[in-house]
Amino acid sequence: MRPTIKQLREAAAGCRDCPLWQGTTQTVFGEGPPQSPLMLVGEQPGDKEDLAGHPFVGPAGRLLDEALRELGLDRADLYVTNAVKHFKYELRGKRRMHKTPAQSEVAACNHWLESEIQAVRPRAIAALGATAARALLGRPVAVTRERGQWLQREDGIPVLITLHPSALLRLQGEERAAAYAAWLDDLRRLPGASPG
Repeated sequence: MRPTIKQLREAAAGCRDCPLWQGTTQTVFGEGPPQSPLMLVGEQPGDKEDLAGHPFVGPAGRLLDEALRELGLDRADLYVTNAVKHFKYELRGKRRMHKTPAQSEVAACNHWLESEIQAVRPRAIAALGATAARALLGRPVAVTRERGQWLQREDGIPVLITLHPSALLRLQGEERAAAYAAWLDDLRRLPGASPG
């Protein structure tokens, strides 16, 4: 019998499979309905997520929530998680700044992501960024070239490739508005999204 999301979350709370647990507040596991038809996968929790213990609650999460509202999707109906369950960062003064997880850290965490997929059994998954895409597909993915496309996992689940919302947060003005509109176009391909 497959473990439930609740059982997986409890087991992951004590995960020491890679060194990332050191210096973090807690494991940040996925959340959402255990039988959601759609799963969103990001890279890793950020500072706000590490402190709160919930995925996508910081600035990138607020941007994701805004996009979902525009698309007519209710986040409460989706399962949202990350490829890596601990926050990797470097200190700059007193601030903890995001640092991309190493491939070995992503690989160490992959059994948690695969267990979430087996427990939820989504009909489709959105890969938000290159780390998520690689973890889901088992190979490097050129997100800027393959974004907006559906690729298939070995288990047959289709994966939509797109940017992580944090990529948009680094942009300003018209450049950000254009990038946001293009990102929404990618996400419109998700099942249940309004065509706009």
